[in-house]
Amino acid sequence: MATGDAAELVDQLRELAGADPADVRQVVTEVLAALDRAAGGTLREQLPETIRAGLDGAGPTRR
Repeated sequence: MATGDAAELVDQLRELAGADPADVRQVVTEVLAALDRAAGGTLREQLPETIRAGLDGAGPTRR
């Protein structure tokens, strides 16, 4: 990901942070779960245990 793309993503997440924190947490968990599935389960190995635990219960990605 290019630096500009990463900065834009961070800005979008910060904008979301103004919303309900539980909703933001859910969106981030769903995105990480989708990325982990796309990576064949290898992303989860790189994440802290507290985040991995949240991925186990993540439902389908929102549309």
